[in-house]
Amino acid sequence: MDNGEELDALIEANPDELVGFLKKLSKEEYDEWQWDWNVWGRAAQRAPDGDWRIWLVMAGRGFGKTRLGAEWVRAQAEADPDARIALVASSLHEARSIMVEGESGLLSIGAPERRPVFESSVRRLVWPNGAQAFLYSAGEPESLRGPQHSHAWCDEVAKWDAGALRGTSRAISAWDNLLMGLRLGADPRLVATTTPRPVPLVGRMLDEGEAGGVVLTRGSTFDNAQNLPARFIAAMQQTFGDTLLGRQELHGELIRDLVGALWSRALIESARETTVPPMTRVVVAVDPPASAHGDACGIVVCGLGDDRIARVLADCSVEQASPERWARAVADAALAWSADRVVAEANQGGAMVEAVLRAAEASLPLRLVHASRGKTARAEPVAALYEAGRVRHAGMFPRLEDELCGLMPGGEYQGPGRSPDRADACVWALTELMLGRAGEPRIWFD
Repeated sequence: MDNGEELDALIEANPDELVGFLKKLSKEEYDEWQWDWNVWGRAAQRAPDGDWRIWLVMAGRGFGKTRLGAEWVRAQAEADPDARIALVASSLHEARSIMVEGESGLLSIGAPERRPVFESSVRRLVWPNGAQAFLYSAGEPESLRGPQHSHAWCDEVAKWDAGALRGTSRAISAWDNLLMGLRLGADPRLVATTTPRPVPLVGRMLDEGEAGGVVLTRGSTFDNAQNLPARFIAAMQQTFGDTLLGRQELHGELIRDLVGALWSRALIESARETTVPPMTRVVVAVDPPASAHGDACGIVVCGLGDDRIARVLADCSVEQASPERWARAVADAALAWSADRVVAEANQGGAMVEAVLRAAEASLPLRLVHASRGKTARAEPVAALYEAGRVRHAGMFPRLEDELCGLMPGGEYQGPGRSPDRADACVWALTELMLGRAGEPRIWFD
């Protein structure tokens, strides 16, 4: 029986069988068994056989990628006193906080007496046998020009260019400098762990494939469900389960952008932030459904900051809602975000839209807008704002972002669902905040 079968048998064993197994072990075997990754790691977390040069692990969040990378590095270091290992992350902070000091980092795994010492002043780990690892930032490609290594672990390579609106020269330069220095020892190898994103560096590795010495392992968040809180699993399924973002971030599927789409996922990722400055204006935009059993009612909250940059703050859209329900959702969003304006598309009956919204909240600061152009034509100047760095997303809005990435020039929509209702509401809100009189003609109800 192999190690995986042995672990499965132990998991299913009753207490007497488990005690019997442990009694058969010598003290040395017992001490080693509890740290043996070949026993505890899943098959997909163990290095593949064969003559590979790069092991690309592209899996969902929570799969265990960090533990996998750290255990692989530990195995190389303990087996080879001459090992010189590069640890590369998007920043030095992430290299230290995740790869070295994190819950699954190198200082937390393996037998305590064989763990390395971290010399933070020189960004170096030293194992008791003499093996060493060095920390690098992909944001400083020149730091990888010159140093030689026998092994490397690159973490979250798909985000090495996060925050750069144009081009990926930094990630590619860091990668190329690392590869050119990977020349020590008889068998230099590299492990790259990442959540999949359609960025050039990931695409390059996939294109090289086995012919280029690249071996791919895919995996899902749910592969590691037994080690994750049940509440987390349930929340992820509810929030992201049927979205393209969920397929990417949870199931580890690489979602490639539509060629020519007004928005790309890389563009949206580069515009994402976690802290939001004070807002000088907040608007709620609503794209009402034609019927209670048709498309969603798009309800999106956007604000304008002191820095004159717009933020998408919330997606409050509702599915298959009656007029009373979606109108109440609009009123609740306006109250929760202290909106100074509600912008509602009125092409589906302006008087009805106004009446329904007034019934939900008579004091709503309402403005009706009539679309004289198609959805994608209205979206094009808003997409240009993203390209110029003038719009950011204060959080993750998977369904809205899926729709934005489905808007094509010329009026075609190729995203999920029949209509981009969330995207249309977002466009109305950002037009109100950022494009002023250049937006659509308006009817005032102040």
